[in-house]
Order: sequence, then C-alpha cells, then structure tokens
Amino acid sequence: MARAGSSAPGTPATVALVAAGIPFTAHTYAHDPATTNYGLEAATALALDPDRVFKTLLADADGRLVVGIVPVTEMLDLKSLAAAVGAKRAVMAEPALAERKTGYVVGGISPIGQKTALPTVLDETAALWPTIYVSGGRRGFDIELAPDDLLRITGGRLADIAR
Repeated sequence: MARAGSSAPGTPATVALVAAGIPFTAHTYAHDPATTNYGLEAATALALDPDRVFKTLLADADGRLVVGIVPVTEMLDLKSLAAAVGAKRAVMAEPALAERKTGYVVGGISPIGQKTALPTVLDETAALWPTIYVSGGRRGFDIELAPDDLLRITGGRLADIAR
C-alpha cells in the first residue's frame, strides 16, 4: 500500500495520514450528484464487497458528539454506540452540525482529519478485513487503509455497533 500520490485529492484526511506516516491508498470515482447512498455508490464504482466499505456517522451521545463507523450495508445501532462510549442514549446528529464539526460535507465525511477530534467507534467487523475503505473527505473519494491504522489515527476503538 502506498501513500497518496499527486493524483490523490488533498483533503484534511490525506494530509493527516501523510503527517502521521500511515500508509493508505487513494481511490477516486465519478460521483453521481443524484445519488444519496454514497457508501453503496463507492462500493459499486470501485467494484468492492460493500461489507468492506464503511460509512462515517455522527451521533449525539448524552450531549456530546461521537463518531460511529459501520459497513455501508448496515445501520448504526445507536443503543450499542451509546454503550460503547459510556452514554445512556444516542441520537443521530443533525447533518448541518455534523458538517460544521467535521469540516466535511454529508456524503464525504471522513473519520480522519476532522476539524474537531471526536470519540470514535469502529464496528468490529472491520477487523475481518486486511484493509477497509472510508471516505477520503469528499464525495467520489475513498481511502483504503488497515483497520488498526484507522483506529490509531482517530484514537478510536472497536465495538459491535452495527445492526
């Protein structure tokens, strides 16, 4: 796996990965503006098993924002996410708040290089793959990296948070 080359979009995510010395591969594809299921679009465009492509979601857990990363084929289990971060309850964050806190647009929110560092939980199924795909910080751009490297750069942890 190589670091992003000059053909990779420069996003806060790629900048953070290069600065941390974490290997990754950048993958771009043509985003269809009519698409709203961004993760499945990425899996299809990149000819990947969709269980290996993960989406980044933000939730409000007892008044604090947290990041949940789950396969695009699954939904975020808010009760499990709350338990994983020691909260009693979690609800999905408003999209405008997610964009403001991360610095990314919905459909292109990367778990890496967010404006505000947030507690991060990666679904445990990520450990089944040598590498996984997450948004690189814009629609039509995914980053492939090892799950352990994603946890290292985000300060995250694994938990069963998908349903």
